[in-house]
Amino acid sequence: MNTASFTGFLSTILWIVLIYYALKFLFRLFAPILFKVAVQKAEKSFNEKSRQFYEQQNQYSGSTESNHKTAQSKSEININDLREKKKIGEYIDFEEIK
Repeated sequence: MNTASFTGFLSTILWIVLIYYALKFLFRLFAPILFKVAVQKAEKSFNEKSRQFYEQQNQYSGSTESNHKTAQSKSEININDLREKKKIGEYIDFEEIK
């Protein structure tokens, strides 16, 4: 049966410290590169989604004038309904009783 020695313990601690500092050094060396790649990938994804949204909006805006007029009249009706709903009711100020 083998027993643990003090030199074996120190050797293990030394390896752990060396590996820690080596990983720390490598992370500082490669982290900016990895972050740059991640940002470029996110930017590419954002641009693709933006382009799809823009194309979708252009597809809907290319509709006929009649659709535009009916949509405009519907929006005017909705705005008028909202204004009328805001007039309904009365503001009541509640005071705190101590």
